[in-house]
Amino acid sequence: MASPASPAPTPSWGARLRQAHGWLAPVVLTPLLLSALTGVGYRLLRDWGGLSRDQTHVLMVLHEGEWLKPWVGPAGETLYVLLNGLGLLWMLVTGGAMAWERLRRSWRRRGGRGVT
Repeated sequence: MASPASPAPTPSWGARLRQAHGWLAPVVLTPLLLSALTGVGYRLLRDWGGLSRDQTHVLMVLHEGEWLKPWVGPAGETLYVLLNGLGLLWMLVTGGAMAWERLRRSWRRRGGRGVT
């Protein structure tokens, strides 16, 4: 008689963190890139390109999340900025935790000797 299959081991917190980080990365990356590129583009076009505020307004609409107003209402801009900030913090904290864990493992493998 075959024994019932044992349940799969529960993934470690590190594995779950990597999974969540990898799943959220594309979702967080898109608005962060949009904000970074439009913010830099706005500043360069205004300062070096000599364009007026009106000519570069579309970049600010994208940068600040103003384009969400028709779907989300007046809170769209605030929500966009809040979620962008929280997404950035999430990626920094989880990425930092994974990097720290890798450094710690590497350090242990070398028997506690410093990084050279």
